[in-house]
Amino acid sequence: MSKPSAKTPIFISLALVVVGLILGAIGGFASGSIVGGILAAAGVIPAAWGAWAGMQGETQAGLAGAIVMVLLSLGVGGLLIVLGIIDWIR
Repeated sequence: MSKPSAKTPIFISLALVVVGLILGAIGGFASGSIVGGILAAAGVIPAAWGAWAGMQGETQAGLAGAIVMVLLSLGVGGLLIVLGIIDWIR
């Protein structure tokens, strides 16, 4: 039985973070940051799957990459959402 690969979910998570950043930059802080932040934070889902796949494959590189993407997705998503809310309140 083949072990699942962690590479594809990591790349999907990275793509969601990049698209979230692009939406945040293009749409302005008020509306674009909140939508972009939600999209970037949604990158946690494939990253968590990648972490599971890294554990199943018993590879430290896959697991480490997935954990980095979980933290990056939460950090970027949270920052964009907070900036969007602050700009919305002002």
